[in-house]
Amino acid sequence: MRGIRDIEVVVFDVLGTLVDESSGLRAAMREAAPAADEAAVDAWVSLWQRHCEREQRRIEQGHRPYANAEIIDAEAARLVAERAGITDPAAVARLATAGQRLPPWDDSVAGLERLARRFPVVGLSNAGRTALPRLNAHAGLRWHQALSAEAVHAYKPAPEVYRLALDTAGCPPECVLMVATHAWDLRGARAAGMRTAYVRRPAGDPPTRSDDFDGRFDGLDQLAGALTPSR
Repeated sequence: MRGIRDIEVVVFDVLGTLVDESSGLRAAMREAAPAADEAAVDAWVSLWQRHCEREQRRIEQGHRPYANAEIIDAEAARLVAERAGITDPAAVARLATAGQRLPPWDDSVAGLERLARRFPVVGLSNAGRTALPRLNAHAGLRWHQALSAEAVHAYKPAPEVYRLALDTAGCPPECVLMVATHAWDLRGARAAGMRTAYVRRPAGDPPTRSDDFDGRFDGLDQLAGALTPSR
């Protein structure tokens, strides 16, 4: 794999790219409804994710006033609770914080550590500003800085979210690499002038043939090798 040259700052998507969102949500739902079968849990995870995606897009399109991720997650938790017959308010409230307890992929912690020895590493997430530090701590993710899209009252792929990362990076966009498993996220970053790297994950959004990203990788070890080639 050829190296990606002239990068000064590496920016990572978090949800799906560095943490396994689906597995974390499943674990939270099994905790809330231990008697549920796998088919029911899968349906609830899908319900949760569809709600969050739909509401973020509605906000992006101007069909709903801005609401932060904490509010949208609480809405999703109530929908799941209604479907699952969960009536205990404490259980519903804990379910609403499921996004703070997502496990990392096997290569996430070591990959971030390796890259952080050479580059400033920044997280850029649609997760809320209060949830993001807890998520990072639970998953063992270590950053030089982590940014929530909540700071600009928007959700990726809105342009202002990538401008937030570029303002923080403090260098030209072509020197900032955005890493994600979601092709839609990378398209937004590329439109903002950033360099782009796709990392394959089981639940990602793969590139199409027309996507012109700077690199496509099977994991963070491969990515790190391309960014820190041996001399």
